[in-house]
Amino acid sequence: MTNTAIENALNALRNGEVIAYPTEAVWGVGCDPQNEQAVRKLLALKQRPVEKGLILVAATIEQFAPYLTQVSPDKYQQLQASWPGFKTWVVPASNAVPNWLRGDHSSIALRVSAHPAVQALCHAFGGPLVSTSANLAGQPEALTAEQVENYFSDQLAFILPGVLGGAAGPSPIVDLDTGQSLR
Repeated sequence: MTNTAIENALNALRNGEVIAYPTEAVWGVGCDPQNEQAVRKLLALKQRPVEKGLILVAATIEQFAPYLTQVSPDKYQQLQASWPGFKTWVVPASNAVPNWLRGDHSSIALRVSAHPAVQALCHAFGGPLVSTSANLAGQPEALTAEQVENYFSDQLAFILPGVLGGAAGPSPIVDLDTGQSLR
């Protein structure tokens, strides 16, 4: 992954576009979570209803600071101990979480990724990104850049080159408050 590739991805993100990138297990598509039009564009591409909510991915727990104001200090330590890593936590939504991210939920799903491409992208962007599997709703997740292109052809602004991280499937999703496994 080159600096030019990261710059191309950043330009697309800053212009409200949707990009694709490799993650730990599957290819992801993402955008700026604070740009409602970009999020709605991503949802339309995936044919995913806004009511389902989305996952945000970051390079550090500190990038999630505005989203973690409803998390107790002991639960914060639990998050910190598990990240970066291959676990998505559902946490109570703070006032910083717009409805286009949380959908019909009073919570938001967050993951600090250890994948080098996601780390580089979020560090360069300066914050978290929406991260959802690169596929149409109900279809298998893309495992190659070619599959991403087949799903979305020219609808994505950029595909960040890279390889998957070797995980066997999408990250587990766990409710931080209850410990219940959601995926």
